[in-house]
Amino acid sequence: MSASKNQVGRPELGLRANLAQFSLLVIVNAFVGAMVGMERSILPAIAEQDFSLAAKTAILSFIVVFGISKAITNYVAGHLSDVYGRKVILVAGWLVAVPVPFMLMWAPSWSWILVANLLLGVSQGFTWSTTVIMKIDLAGPERRGLAMGLNEFAGYFAVAVAALATGYVASVWGLRPEPFYLGVGFVVIGLFLSVLLVRETRQHADHEAGLAGDAQAQELPGKRDVFLRTSFRDRNLSSISQAGLVNNLNDGMAWGLFPLVYAAAGMSLKQIGWLAAIYPAVWGLGQLYTGALSDRIGRKGLIASGMWLQAFGIAVLALSSHFPGFAAGAVTLGAGTAMVYPTLLAAIGDSVSPSWRASAVGVYRLWRDLGYAVGAVLAGLVADLAGLSASLWLIAALTFLSGVVVRVRMKDSATLR
Repeated sequence: MSASKNQVGRPELGLRANLAQFSLLVIVNAFVGAMVGMERSILPAIAEQDFSLAAKTAILSFIVVFGISKAITNYVAGHLSDVYGRKVILVAGWLVAVPVPFMLMWAPSWSWILVANLLLGVSQGFTWSTTVIMKIDLAGPERRGLAMGLNEFAGYFAVAVAALATGYVASVWGLRPEPFYLGVGFVVIGLFLSVLLVRETRQHADHEAGLAGDAQAQELPGKRDVFLRTSFRDRNLSSISQAGLVNNLNDGMAWGLFPLVYAAAGMSLKQIGWLAAIYPAVWGLGQLYTGALSDRIGRKGLIASGMWLQAFGIAVLALSSHFPGFAAGAVTLGAGTAMVYPTLLAAIGDSVSPSWRASAVGVYRLWRDLGYAVGAVLAGLVADLAGLSASLWLIAALTFLSGVVVRVRMKDSATLR
């Protein structure tokens, strides 16, 4: 399966011209997402039942390790993808993931779980970053939002399916080892597809840079400059980076605390599995629409409104004590996240030259996935000091304020294309 080239051998940009390779990358990213989903509904229960962890900060430590390792690897992956190409980084990510399900199955202590999540974070940083970058390369500038919507749909719908599946398996056969047999299959298939069928796409980015004009294509900032622009100096890029961080801050809280909130309210493992799946399922499916919508109406409004809708969804969850209320909050949170997630990635692509786009995506994803660690630490500390409800309300407030920052500071990056 090769990416399309025109009659003179130059790469063609666009979803239709690269449909086969783009579709393959969507499938690969589904298996990337499934690797995270296999933990989503059951790891907090394993912490309490198998390892007798009581403090919320201790239980959420696996998310801190995952978030920090993934964030750093995102940054490295973006730079290495610009230097060495995308495919080699994708394959390396799958190789790092190979021991993860076996460590989760047979871990004799919580420290093994932490090491497994360190490896999972590194793997996710390499694999998810490169599938994002490769789809941006193939899509070109016109359908970037749709491309990111399809990518993130595949990843997060797979998170939902895997969370539901492992929750069901755990309710029937137990928390370990059976649920993690699924992870072995995810790694084998993802690695097989990436090695044998995925093709390099860096030439598409080089071609787009040439089409954008020689002056822009030759403007190659250094690593330090890319980091400072994306993090602080550029109004658009820094607004996008802070929104990404806060988005994953509340997702880190959702990953670690929501199962504990549901369990405290008397939900069964099967019900917790459903609730853990609803949020990423709505998030994943919604991106099929919101990514393309951002191509038509712009990025800024969707990002700000999505952050506010997420804050409302968390508030609904904080006020709930039964399954219907939890489900309504999860749906609302998922819808808000769907408005934000692919739109932020498309906005990054709008705002930088293709010649250093992968590096900018890496910096953005560094900040975004540090949100997992920040959210887990903050939510865990507040939950231990003031209770689960107080933690939810604090994260809701921070999410709302992030939307305000986007509304006030960001220009609509879609107009920059």
